[in-house]
Amino acid sequence: MRRPRFRATAPAVGPRTPGARTPAALAVPALLAVAFLLMPLLGILARTEWSQIGTHLTSPDVTQALSLSLLVSCWALGLSLLLGVPLAWLLARVRFPGKALVRSLVLLPMVLPPTVGGVALLLGFGRRGLLGPWLENTFGIVLPFHTSGAVVAATFVAMPFLIISLEGTLAGLRPRYEETAASLGASPLRVFCTVTLPMVAPGLAAGAALTWARALGEFGATITFAGNLPGTTQTLPLQVYLLLQDSPEAATSVSLLLLGIAMTVLICLRGRWTGAAAGRAGRAAPAADDTGPAAPPPAPVTGQPAAPVPHQERWPLRAEVTGFNQLTLDAEPGTTLAVVGPNGAGKTTLLRALLGLTPRSRAVLRLGDTDVTPLPPHRRGVAWVPQDGALFPHLTALANTAYGLRAHGTARAEARRTAQQWLDRLGVGHLAHRRPAQLSGGQAQRVALARALAARPRLLLLDEPLAALDQTTRAHVRHTLRGHLADFGGVCLIVTHDPVEAVSLADRVLVLDGGHLLQDAPPAEVTRHPRSPWVARMLGRNAWPGTATDDGLALDGGGRLVVADLLPDGARALAVIAPEAVSVHLDKPAGSPRNVWPGTVREITSAGSRLRVLVTSPGAPDLVAEITPSAALELGLADGVPVWTSVKATEVSLVTL
Repeated sequence: MRRPRFRATAPAVGPRTPGARTPAALAVPALLAVAFLLMPLLGILARTEWSQIGTHLTSPDVTQALSLSLLVSCWALGLSLLLGVPLAWLLARVRFPGKALVRSLVLLPMVLPPTVGGVALLLGFGRRGLLGPWLENTFGIVLPFHTSGAVVAATFVAMPFLIISLEGTLAGLRPRYEETAASLGASPLRVFCTVTLPMVAPGLAAGAALTWARALGEFGATITFAGNLPGTTQTLPLQVYLLLQDSPEAATSVSLLLLGIAMTVLICLRGRWTGAAAGRAGRAAPAADDTGPAAPPPAPVTGQPAAPVPHQERWPLRAEVTGFNQLTLDAEPGTTLAVVGPNGAGKTTLLRALLGLTPRSRAVLRLGDTDVTPLPPHRRGVAWVPQDGALFPHLTALANTAYGLRAHGTARAEARRTAQQWLDRLGVGHLAHRRPAQLSGGQAQRVALARALAARPRLLLLDEPLAALDQTTRAHVRHTLRGHLADFGGVCLIVTHDPVEAVSLADRVLVLDGGHLLQDAPPAEVTRHPRSPWVARMLGRNAWPGTATDDGLALDGGGRLVVADLLPDGARALAVIAPEAVSVHLDKPAGSPRNVWPGTVREITSAGSRLRVLVTSPGAPDLVAEITPSAALELGLADGVPVWTSVKATEVSLVTL
C-alpha cells in the first residue's frame, strides 16, 4: 500500500554569489566621464587664491550683486510656486486638448539657448514687444532694464524645473488618497491642502530647490532682456562675467561661491529627498506585526459604538446604476449588502459609481429623502474604505481616524477623543501615535476601518476591509463591525471574497458578473442555490454550466452529466456538486453511480480535518473531491496517480440561469 505523497514547495535559495565585476568596456568610459565633469571644478579649486577669498567676496560690488541675486531668485521662486504648482497639477491630473503642446512649452526654456530666451522675452514683454506696450500704457510697468525684468528672466528659465519635478510626483501619487479624503467629507481645497500638498512635499521641495538654484545662476536671458545695470539687474553671474575682464582672481572666488551654493543644494536634495532619510526612519521604527505588537492592546470595548448614529436618522438606499454596471439597488436602513463576483465583475466600479468617482458607471443615488446624485463626493455622506486602506502617510493613526470628523467641523479635542475610542474598539488604540509606515498591514486596515466608521456616514462602502487581517483578528474585527452595523442608520456595501464574511455580516448577497446582477438573495439562499460558477467555487462547490438535454446536462467544458431532476430541453443551468459527494476509486466503479470519469490526481490540499483532491479528466471538467486522510492513505493518492471519480445523479443540484 502506497502512502500519499504531499509535496511542499520550499522557497528557492540560490547560492551566495560575489558581486558582479564591472565590465572594463563600461568602467573606462564612466571614469572618463567623471574626470571630464570633475576637471572644471578642480580648476576652480586650484586657481582660487584662498588668502584673498574673504576680500574678494566682501567687496561692495560682489555683496551688492549677491544681495540682488538672492532677491531675484527668491522672487522667481515665489512666482514659480504661484504659477507652476497649478500648472503641474493640471498636467498631472487633467486631460485637455493640447496637453502635449503645453508640456513642450514647459520644457522649451530648458533646451532653449539662454540668449535666445532673452530675445524672446524682449519680443514678448519689451517696450516694442507684443505685451510690453500694454503693460506700460495700462500699469506703467517697464520690464527691460529693471529688477522686475531680471525676475521675469529668471522665472522663465527656472520655473520648468519646479513644474517637471512636481508633475512627476503628482503623477506618482495615487488618486485613491484624495478620493478617500473626499469620501470622508473633505472639500477639494481641504483635500489639496491637507492631503495632496503634504504627500507631494518631497517633490515640491526638490523642485523648489532646483528652481531657486537655477534662478540664482541665471545669466544669458537676464543680460539679454534686463541688461547689466549695477544695483538694478547686475546679478552675481553677471558680476563674474565683468570680473573676468578686470580681476580674474576675484572672478574665481565668486565662481567658487556659486559652486558652493549649487553643491549645497544638490547635497541637500540627495540626502533628504531621494529616499535615504525615509529608509533610515523606517529602520529606526520598524512596523509592528499583528502577532507581536510593541505594547499589549487594550481589551476590546463592548457595547455601543463610541459615536453612534442617532436612532431617528435613517437613510434607506435607492440607486439606479448604468454604464458598465447595470443594476438597481434598493435597501432599507440597517441593511448590509455583500457584493461578490470574480475579478473584473464590476464590484469596485459599483462602489466608485456610488461615490461619483468613475465615468465607467453612473449612479442615480438617493439616501433617505435626499437625491445626492448632483452632489460632489465630499457632500454625499458616503464613506469608503478601499482595498489598501489608503491611510494618509503623513498623519498618525489618531489623526487619520479624526480626519473625517475634522472635515465635518468637529472640534479638534472632540474629534481626537472620538477617534481614540474607535481605535480602542478595533484593538489598535495603543498605536494611535504611529504613522502608517510603522503599522503592519492588518493594523493599518483596522485604522482605515476606524476612520470610516468614525465619520458617521449615511452610506458605508467597504472594499475587502478584512482581507489583510489574520484569522483571529479578523474574527474580532468582524464581531465589532457586526455590532456597529446592527445600529447603523444607513446601508453598508461590503465587497468580499470571503464566504464567511458574506454569511456572517450580510443580510443580502449581490452576485455580479460583467457588471450585471446575477443574484440578489439572502446568504442562505445563495449558499444553497448559487447562480454563478464563481460563487459556487468560492463556497467550495464544483460548478459546471451547461445546457439541459433529454437525459441530463451537456457541459460547456465538454462531457455530459446525468441528473435526477430534468429541466426543459435547451434550458441553461448550473450543475452544483458538493466535493463530499464525489467518490474517488482506483478502479472503475460498478453499481449505482451514473456519472463516472477516469482522471488523474493533480493536487492534494488540506481543508481542516479533510483533504481536497483535484482530479483532471478528459471526459469532464476539473473536479474537486473531499475525502478523509485515512481514505487518501488507503488509496495511495499522490500527484499523477490515475483514479476514477463518480457522482450519483441524485447528488447533482441544478440551478437555472
